[in-house]
Amino acid sequence: MSMQNPVFIPGPTNIPDSVRKACDMPTLDHRSPAFARLFKPAVEGVRRVLKMDQGEIIVIPSTGTGGWEAAISNTLSPGDTVLAARFGMFSHRWIDLCQRHKLDVEIIETPWGQGAPLEAIEKALKADKAHQIKAVLATHNETATGVKSDIAGIRRAMDAAGHPALLFVDGVSSIASMPFDFAGWGVDIAVAGSQKGFMLPAGLAILGVSPKAIAAMETARLPRTFFDFKDMLTAYARGGYPYTPAVGLIAGLAHSIDLLESEGLDNVYARHHRLAEGVRRAVFAWGMAPYAASADLYSDTVTAVRVPEGCDGTALVQLAASKYGMAFGVGLGEVAGKVFRIGHLGMLTDAMVLSGLAVAEMCMADLGWPLKLGSGVAAAQEYYRGTVPAMALAAE
Repeated sequence: MSMQNPVFIPGPTNIPDSVRKACDMPTLDHRSPAFARLFKPAVEGVRRVLKMDQGEIIVIPSTGTGGWEAAISNTLSPGDTVLAARFGMFSHRWIDLCQRHKLDVEIIETPWGQGAPLEAIEKALKADKAHQIKAVLATHNETATGVKSDIAGIRRAMDAAGHPALLFVDGVSSIASMPFDFAGWGVDIAVAGSQKGFMLPAGLAILGVSPKAIAAMETARLPRTFFDFKDMLTAYARGGYPYTPAVGLIAGLAHSIDLLESEGLDNVYARHHRLAEGVRRAVFAWGMAPYAASADLYSDTVTAVRVPEGCDGTALVQLAASKYGMAFGVGLGEVAGKVFRIGHLGMLTDAMVLSGLAVAEMCMADLGWPLKLGSGVAAAQEYYRGTVPAMALAAE
């Protein structure tokens, strides 16, 4: 794999040079005031990205999966019931994690390519007259299928049912790349990872935790040690950690947020939408389509491309890596071989996206897929030429 080529997997994403340099720092005493001065801007920056007005930010040396585990282990007890829709590999993995923790998962089976089923969620909550369901689990952006779900709609369904369950949101592949409104959507725990929209190496689980979720810690009986929010918050009050933190990544996080806010979060989201739309137009020009069932479900961070009958998406990904030194995402679970995935989040530009589309086309031609070479690139070029990046508008 060439280190010169951008990656087009849906995370880890391309890392800006200045972020890499921010992470490259001398050893710092993590129990000193110097660490507290470093840590506070990172925490407050995450709060702004999530649009939180209350609650706490928890930053754990881990990944998004560790963030999921922290969310449930700090708020739930063995035998508790949680409600989750399964419509992709990552919603499935959250369900699996809960089952391994001896939680009773009420699963709403949903076709892959669809988003969270709002009516079914509301119906399940209304049927739960005894309020046995303690939490609703929602995957904001299903990375396996390129589908986004309506988190505000889930909150409306919960409110319509008059149900007191907590709302936990997997925002690993959406936060810092797509609009996220923790306060406005009534989220109780949001889980992110450093390696996606924050454009860092993997290694940090980043969580927003509401006052309601913090209160649930008092009765939660699932075991936790490394992920214990109480230990974290006690140490935070002293400006430190209960154990050794990932100091370099935290320094990088603070700088990454500076970059995002310098661009302007609304501009960041507009850039992601614009780049994603160019990819989608290329896909349609190839005679293919996104796996997402309808346009309102299209993700702005990853497109799962449904490949033609008789073609193998995994073969394209393998050829791109071995022959052209470029990384795309394979299909996972039910869509293995049926799709290949183009990640378009983090540090990306028009020119970078066009390079990825060109390599994908060369692979298709090499594999004998039905394709007019250059068709997708031309469609994306026409779209990018006819639209103006938000940063360019701001500069005028």
